[in-house]
Amino acid sequence: MPITIPDNLPAAEFLEDENIFVMRGQRARTQDIRPLEILILNLMPKKMETEVQLLRLLSNSPLQINIDLMHTATHVSKNTPAEYLAHFYKTFDQVKHHKYDGLIITGAPVENLPFEEVDYWEELCALMDWAKKNVYSTLFICWGAQAGLYYHYGIQKYPLAKKISGIYTHRPVINNHPLLRGFDEIFYMPHSRYTEVRQADVEQNPDLQVLAVSDTAGLAITASRDARHFFIQGHTEYDRLTLAEEYIRDTKIGINPEIPENYYPGNSPKSIPIMYWRSHANLLFVNWLNYYVYQRTPYDITTIT
Repeated sequence: MPITIPDNLPAAEFLEDENIFVMRGQRARTQDIRPLEILILNLMPKKMETEVQLLRLLSNSPLQINIDLMHTATHVSKNTPAEYLAHFYKTFDQVKHHKYDGLIITGAPVENLPFEEVDYWEELCALMDWAKKNVYSTLFICWGAQAGLYYHYGIQKYPLAKKISGIYTHRPVINNHPLLRGFDEIFYMPHSRYTEVRQADVEQNPDLQVLAVSDTAGLAITASRDARHFFIQGHTEYDRLTLAEEYIRDTKIGINPEIPENYYPGNSPKSIPIMYWRSHANLLFVNWLNYYVYQRTPYDITTIT
């Protein structure tokens, strides 16, 4: 089944080139079906790239999905034109009178700031508070996951001695959990962050479950026991070259970054990275959509509480 996106969104061309069935908004409005309603709060600097990455994963299921893209009104994007945001994105004021089956909150390059010093923190808190009664299940990614754990459960983030950047092995802790159904005993996920949430802190909260960990990258996937919140510390959505682009960017601005671990063949930035996390990324999103959005959300979306 197709994923439905706003008319003329540039991401459609990239997805159609990959033979992904994309339905434009006008055609979708003629379908006699109750599609899933998914809201994406895109906090990443390169919003167009993140759109493609997330829409690619959301499209890999038999479910029809309507997408609303959201940006923060209290932050001026330096990398995405205002005209683009005005045309394709909505603000919280524009979506708060709707209900959604699912919400995705992305990562953001603000890890080294205390949460309260992020310029859109109050707006993000308002969204997360609103989502308690207006969204059935929320998927938090990277900094978004740290922000969600802090806001909902008071769990702190901690600075790392050095940035975690690379592709790391992970193992499921709860093998029969539906979010990880079909996962191998070892799976891979990209990470790119300066801070961490500690597994011991999560395990002390009875409302949370640790689902997957990495011996190197630490806590990876956490779920609330009521299945309303899922926290992914890494970036399963990353493309083949996303870490490479970050490495080149940081090198150019003089940060002198370390080469992403387990990423370039021969550990040489001149090599083309091998993408070996795609299958589990697709499986993660399909499982979330199927088991925690489609099967649990009431057919009458207005009754979500």
